[in-house]
Amino acid sequence: MRKSVLMFAACLPLLSGGCIAKTAFDVVTLPVKATGQVIDWTTTSQEESDRNYGRKMRKQEAAEGREMKRRDKEAKRAARQAERDDDY
Repeated sequence: MRKSVLMFAACLPLLSGGCIAKTAFDVVTLPVKATGQVIDWTTTSQEESDRNYGRKMRKQEAAEGREMKRRDKEAKRAARQAERDDDY
């Protein structure tokens, strides 16, 4: 049994072809490739920056519009209530 395991282990590199070397190369170069991806993910182009700024401003303007509408509604409600109070 021991001889067959040794024979299998000795033949394994021949059977695998260049897979072991390729895997070793991939493992060694992985940190370099990953660093490149991280840098790409963290940098923002001018176009992306402009798009994000526009989105932020539209959200802010929409929130301001909702707040203004709410204040106008409250003012009208208060005015109607004041008219009712004056009538009595």
